[in-house]
Amino acid sequence: MSACEWVQVYYLWRPNLRDEGDNHVLELAVAGGASAIVTNNVSDFRSSDLRFPGVRVLAPKDFLKEMAA
Repeated sequence: MSACEWVQVYYLWRPNLRDEGDNHVLELAVAGGASAIVTNNVSDFRSSDLRFPGVRVLAPKDFLKEMAA
């Protein structure tokens, strides 16, 4: 939490993911300028109607491999 920064979300895009809660995660990642979402739920994020090329979705093991490289 000490490295977190509050981000205001001024828009509500509906990426139309299978899990409604995942829509909020993707919206916040875009609003906060995140380059990646790290989740064990990778398959649900791939079903989005909207594409955000600047935000990658990675499994934790893949993220850790990238960080170690």
